[in-house]
Amino acid sequence: MEQLTDQEKARRVKLEKLVELGIDPYGHRYDTKDSAKDIKTKYAGKSKEELEAENNETKIAGRIVLLRKMGKASFFTLKDRTGLIQVYISRDNVGEDNYTLFKSTSDTGDIVGVSGTIFLTDTGEITVRCLEYTHLSKSIKPLPEKFHGLTDEEERRRKRYLDLITNDESMEVAILRPRIVRSMQNYFDSLGFIEVETPVLQMQRGGATARPFVTYHNALQSNLFLRIATEIPLKKLLVGGLERVYEIGRIFRNEGVDSTHNPEFTSVELYQAYGDLSSMMDITEGVIKYISNNVFNKSIFICDGHEIDLSKPFKKVYMVDLIKEKCGIDFKSNNYSLDEAIALAKEHDIKVEKHFTVGHIINEFFEKYCEEDLIEPTFLLGHPIEISPLTKEDPNDKRFVQRFELYIAGTEYANAYTELNNPFEQRKRFEEELREREAGNDEAGDIDETFLEALEYAMPPAGGVGIGVDRLVMFFTEKSSIRDVLLFPHMKTK
Repeated sequence: MEQLTDQEKARRVKLEKLVELGIDPYGHRYDTKDSAKDIKTKYAGKSKEELEAENNETKIAGRIVLLRKMGKASFFTLKDRTGLIQVYISRDNVGEDNYTLFKSTSDTGDIVGVSGTIFLTDTGEITVRCLEYTHLSKSIKPLPEKFHGLTDEEERRRKRYLDLITNDESMEVAILRPRIVRSMQNYFDSLGFIEVETPVLQMQRGGATARPFVTYHNALQSNLFLRIATEIPLKKLLVGGLERVYEIGRIFRNEGVDSTHNPEFTSVELYQAYGDLSSMMDITEGVIKYISNNVFNKSIFICDGHEIDLSKPFKKVYMVDLIKEKCGIDFKSNNYSLDEAIALAKEHDIKVEKHFTVGHIINEFFEKYCEEDLIEPTFLLGHPIEISPLTKEDPNDKRFVQRFELYIAGTEYANAYTELNNPFEQRKRFEEELREREAGNDEAGDIDETFLEALEYAMPPAGGVGIGVDRLVMFFTEKSSIRDVLLFPHMKTK
């Protein structure tokens, strides 16, 4: 059994005292009138005399985070989700019994209700004069380090509830994240897109190259996959005639954990009938600029130490051009054989897997030598066909496809296609993926007969894009780890 500290023992004694006084240590409903921010905003700029004359009443609730107990009068600081507010409590204002209850049972960490009036202290701080003190919930563990906050990053992420209590930045990110998502929804809705929901459990993995999580459905006596993308069902909706659809939802990939990857993450995928890659560029650049203007009212953000200006037009570059510039190898003009490409890879210290084709090697060159240099918002174009199984080929060079990835400060934020809607070509791509899996690529997908059948009913020409919501929140809140924008990131077991 866990050994209790002296503080924890003392708090349990106070809990017992509450019970003796007939007060539930874990309280009941409490109707508030204001928040800490409401009070500070509403009464900012008023003089001490004005506030005394107005005798403005309030009723708030929150957690005690600072406590200064004195003789007949005391101060404490209350924290709610909007911020901090100082409270003055005295025996003369609340009465002997209520003040004794406060002094004998309260601790930092306790959740309490305060009913009172607003006044200005001699130091000019807007304060609530407590006229009635209500105990709501007893904290039997002390807050970390006298409210100086959790400083251990891993502990902050494991105990997000304490992080939110003690770190204002974490609370701000938690509040900003849904505002960013709502802004995305508003933008897409304004363009006539319909928000939909598709299954998380899928009969086949597809829509991306990734290792899935596998589960088992007892009634169906069948394996199911947690989705690695929402692409396939959304495209089926294009076949059905919805024409403009998007989904913001959880995606699951059985992969490693690092500063930009979590096995459970959020993406938005959007598909536009009669659109193409250029349509997706307009939408992707448009939604990012819309968020910066409507949520943050600024265009300059710091990302991994770089100043990023979103007011400028996003750049466009081609993968093979970057490789030529960096490594002197011209994959565009030279139609290298696989053996020649493997030799070039070995010369440049690139590991070649069994299933690699020339296209895979081109992508490895980009990732090793070029990716980290894409600092300003940049659309990377000209991906090899082998790594883009759901994308229309480039009519000018069938080795490549009509695809872009958006990079900012060396990190990918979005992936978009002119969508492949030819059922015969799609079957061929699926078969090539299957051969890759047989050659050792366990991230390659299956042949999805249900999708191929849907395509046979004709899917309109379309553009599609997927945007990583967590990474976008990281960018806008200027955080360097995905774990700082997820309330409950996955961590290794202690």
